Amino acid sequence: LMEYLLHILIMIGIYSIVSMSLNLLAGYTGLLSVSQAAFYGVGAYTTALLSLKMGLPFWITIPAGIVVSGFIAFLIAWPALRTYDDYFVITTFAFQVIIFSILNNWVSFTGGPLGLPGIPQPVFFGLKISSHIAFLLFVGVFAMLSYFVLSRIVQSPFGRILKAIREDEVFAMSLGKDVVKFKLTAFVLSAAVASVGGSLYAQYITFIDPTSFTIMESVFILSIVIIGGAGNLRGSIAGAALLIFIPEMLRFIGMPSSIAANMRQIFYGLLLVLFMMFRPQGLLGEYSFGRHVSEPGKRGG
Repeated sequence: LMEYLLHILIMIGIYSIVSMSLNLLAGYTGLLSVSQAAFYGVGAYTTALLSLKMGLPFWITIPAGIVVSGFIAFLIAWPALRTYDDYFVITTFAFQVIIFSILNNWVSFTGGPLGLPGIPQPVFFGLKISSHIAFLLFVGVFAMLSYFVLSRIVQSPFGRILKAIREDEVFAMSLGKDVVKFKLTAFVLSAAVASVGGSLYAQYITFIDPTSFTIMESVFILSIVIIGGAGNLRGSIAGAALLIFIPEMLRFIGMPSSIAANMRQIFYGLLLVLFMMFRPQGLLGEYSFGRHVSEPGKRGG
């Protein structure tokens, strides 16, 4: 039982990192993206391939995942950020589908549907981090580091401009701010942090395949942000804990696994609908998605 609880805490830590990264983009900048699982997957596959094929240690593979994800995000965001609102969401959806297709079909490189087994676990000063308690501490360090970095970003003048863009993009442009540049930077930073979660996931599970990085995974990460609270990093941690821990309790009431899996999906959907209806800002959020929809003149570009 203790090992199982530690496993849940590790997954909460990993999803906290990924959802905080999306919160920077969706909660603080107001850009609703459904491609976060793609960058999560890029980080995982970069770490896995460099570890398996070149034998590189985690302190090289994790930064490599950050660089690769950031570079891909830059290439995607440059054209995508010329679109607005629903069109931006559709663009990120298309990118998510493309990344999944590449991971699933480039068999000689990614292993395709068979995935990549035997990913080495991290070694720190000659000690292999393989036990659940050790990996929880390992993930905890990265989660705290991600929170620290992102909190400094959102509290900085840069972060205040992101919030201004979220609240009124036209007004931010009227102040002489290069809105596209700020949104592009936020998109790249969000992808880079998401890749860290993917790298940790790959090293923890020691096996990855494309099914872990689907559009449904992106929707799940977005659900964590919405339910936990957009525009609040602590909300992402609370949302990850809620959406991972509570459905796991279904295992302890004697429900067959085939039914429990469907019940978890029903739980996620029901919770998301209830929050959007009665508390759109989420548990700890400072921003409600869609509250500007009816404002005339919004997104005037």
